[in-house]
Amino acid sequence: MPIRRELRSLYPPHWRALSAEVRFGRAGGRCERCGRPHKTLLRCLPDGRWFCERSGTWRDGRNRPARWPNLLDAVQIRTTKVVLATAHLNHDPRDNRLRNLHALCQRCHLLHDRAYHRAQRWKTMRRRWAMGDLFLGLYA
Repeated sequence: MPIRRELRSLYPPHWRALSAEVRFGRAGGRCERCGRPHKTLLRCLPDGRWFCERSGTWRDGRNRPARWPNLLDAVQIRTTKVVLATAHLNHDPRDNRLRNLHALCQRCHLLHDRAYHRAQRWKTMRRRWAMGDLFLGLYA
């Protein structure tokens, strides 16, 4: 995912090389939390289980063997493409120490940033309510 324009100044000039080193050098092209491989199409379930073609087993969100889906679960299987990103564990883009950077798939990255996304959603909702009060009346 590209870095937002307003945050680019917080990242070092060699960010692409640093990110590639974390994702492919250290992590070997796999998510460091769940083990999903980069740029592959996977069968996934909403609870985080995914099918590993290499081992022929279902894995959970922590890359441990998981139970096979039953018929009700099988209806919810979807195919997703895994894309690795480099995440800052302490949420500070200026802290680029290797121990602070992890290669995470999009699911693990969203779970890691859950509190931030929740706060952003709350701000957006409040801003919309305020605009409605200002221009359209009470919560129009």
